[in-house]
Amino acid sequence: MSNFIVRKAAVLGAGVMGAQIAAHLANAETPVVLFDLAAKEGDANGIVKKAIDGLKKLEPSPLATADRVLYIDAANYDQHLEQLRGCDLIIEAIAEKMEWKDDLYRKIAPFVAPDAIIASNTSGLSINRLAEALPESLRPRFCGIHFFNPPRYMRLVELIATRDTAPSLLDDLESWLVSRLGKGVVRALDTPNFVANRVGVFSMLAAMHHTQRLGLGFDEVDALTGPLIGRPKSATYRTADVVGLDTMAHVIKTMQDTLPNDPWAAYYAPPVWLTALIGKGALGQKTRCGIFRKDGKAIKVLDLAAQDYRDALPADKAVAPEVFAILKIRNPAEKFAALRACEHPQAQFLWAIFRDVFHYCAFHLADIADNARDVDFAMRWGFGWAQGPFETWQAAGWQAIADAVAEDIAAGRALTAAPLPAWVAGRSGVHAAEGSYSASANTLRPRSTLPVYQRQLFPERVFGEPALPFTHAGETLFENAGLRLWRLPSVDAEIGIVSFRSKMHALGRDVIEGLQQAVAYAEANLKGLVLWHDAPFAVGANLKEVAESVAAGQFDLLETYVAAFQDASMSLKYAKVPVVAAVQGMALGGGCEFLMHCARRVVALESYIGLVEAGVGLIPAGGGSKEFALRAAAAAPKTANADPFDFIAPVFQTIAMAKVSKSGAQARELGFVLDTDTLLFNADELLYVALREARALAEAGYAPKLSPRKVRVAGRPGIATLEMMLANMKEGGMVSAHDYVVAKAAATALCGGDVEGGSLVDEKWLLTVERQQFVALLKNEKTQQRIVHMLETGKPLRN
Repeated sequence: MSNFIVRKAAVLGAGVMGAQIAAHLANAETPVVLFDLAAKEGDANGIVKKAIDGLKKLEPSPLATADRVLYIDAANYDQHLEQLRGCDLIIEAIAEKMEWKDDLYRKIAPFVAPDAIIASNTSGLSINRLAEALPESLRPRFCGIHFFNPPRYMRLVELIATRDTAPSLLDDLESWLVSRLGKGVVRALDTPNFVANRVGVFSMLAAMHHTQRLGLGFDEVDALTGPLIGRPKSATYRTADVVGLDTMAHVIKTMQDTLPNDPWAAYYAPPVWLTALIGKGALGQKTRCGIFRKDGKAIKVLDLAAQDYRDALPADKAVAPEVFAILKIRNPAEKFAALRACEHPQAQFLWAIFRDVFHYCAFHLADIADNARDVDFAMRWGFGWAQGPFETWQAAGWQAIADAVAEDIAAGRALTAAPLPAWVAGRSGVHAAEGSYSASANTLRPRSTLPVYQRQLFPERVFGEPALPFTHAGETLFENAGLRLWRLPSVDAEIGIVSFRSKMHALGRDVIEGLQQAVAYAEANLKGLVLWHDAPFAVGANLKEVAESVAAGQFDLLETYVAAFQDASMSLKYAKVPVVAAVQGMALGGGCEFLMHCARRVVALESYIGLVEAGVGLIPAGGGSKEFALRAAAAAPKTANADPFDFIAPVFQTIAMAKVSKSGAQARELGFVLDTDTLLFNADELLYVALREARALAEAGYAPKLSPRKVRVAGRPGIATLEMMLANMKEGGMVSAHDYVVAKAAATALCGGDVEGGSLVDEKWLLTVERQQFVALLKNEKTQQRIVHMLETGKPLRN
């Protein structure tokens, strides 16, 4: 793997994208200089400082932790170009005007270090044309680097080479983007709008055309083109509002200006209604009015026939029952055949938009991408499609779909008479074990062999690319209904992997019992253990099991269950071999408690971790409350008054308010993850790194610490102080009467129970206290109401 390092970066342009790219670089521990024009009045860096301040207000936050803004330095082009000399990577992200970019490149060129990379974040302008503004000496170090909005969360980055770009530069940059920033990289060709925007915008233009042709409402189309067909909830028209209708029009214009001879050129124009909205300043989400708008709590949608806004139909009422039934057909071939045969306008709409995208992608594959896999991943990672266009086509039966598309072309039903390319005929698909089809080379292209991809033991696959899922991979050592213990002999035969099998990886009895058996097996036969599976890590205890026992009045059984849960946590903590938790997605309640008890944690940036039991009227009782009490006692002697309460107060608020981290990095600030734990930006690398962490601990002679004795607790004085905080919150209407009861139970568990302040207890005592408080809450009618409400609605009840 390349040893390419970015010690410092610069981002040119402090607009929405530039500022968020800078934020994500700072997330990745890369200091950034963010440039923009000098302000005409006041502080010369005023424009940039305003952009940096704006980062703090965005939701979802582009910042992994609030302090990341401290590592973004403000600069302007008039005073600070000298700072570019110390930057290894310079990303240009100014407005999409060629002449502005030309001028900026000429201005910065004298200040660029010889080994620095310059990259443009243009969404569609020609990279070769942009390179012409740079001196010849810098052109081998220049390329396109197209992030998608929002850059922290959208996985796709398109890399675009010029004729002069050094191949080693692309390899280095791709490796760094994949591992350091957690991105999925597609190498795009230098064609208008590259890959994802070219296909995605065409898909939206086709949808707009067929919406009007068939007389459908915008809300109808969004109901049809969202999760029902494997697309994001924002679907078609809400996506346009989020992107910005003016931005959408600009991307369309790029296609209109640069692709005059394209067979679909007639459709590269914004609809009249879109132009009218832009003319009125209704630009979508950023102006709070576009295709949709909010009136109080009501969602309104533009009605073209009425030339006014009306109430938007909820998704479940917007789709015709017969069309909904077709979309629920599991077999893709049957589903597409049924859509094509159905005469309902909604079914005809869906067949038409799929047909047109299949037609478009096949015709243009040789022009816009190296291979079909790149197109499919671009649409998954850049537009959030569950499947890309080629894998959707292949899953539905390649030849049958090809015949249907060709028939529609011949009958004049397609958007253009351009025939399908010859390579489409006689194939069974474009994805196979050997690789994915390249129309330009007429061969199958294998996956990249860059060393960075060896860190992805179970990489994302496209349909038709055979691969054994992790649920069946490796060698099974032990399994039950709740989990599987297995290993990968080709990687490390002495480190076991535990993968949960339950829905959302909820922690029911099978998981709890199986985990203790897995630890026992590892102690007898292995050198270490890793807890790993796909996201979420775990959503906590199996509430359905708990609710059933409560309804049956089986409180003794429930106490036994909680004790077993605690035993499972303790088995992780005191295992004689190191246990490493590999965490991604949600790790809530008991899931958080399990990872807290492991010897080490490897955590993906996009991990959302918290002790959320208060939401169902309970407290952490799988060892979570105990663990924070132990940490407070261990930290107290390092302070002047040696009082553990100083460390309990912030934790109490975290538990009482059921706070969940908004990133793996923030989980450190909340105390769920330690500074010694590893944070990864690419979740596909979790297993690779966790196996090596476990191996390293084993090689270093790992042994668990002995269970602490003489643990100093805050006791009754600590509980009383926390109750005073609660009383004020209750008076202010911030907590309900039952919130108060639950929070007091949390305070009791954190402070070590009803004992004198400064009392010395042991770990077993703390476990008993939290378990007793938990079971007492289970017997409370209001907690029982919260549990039932959560199971029925998926939302917490404030009672």
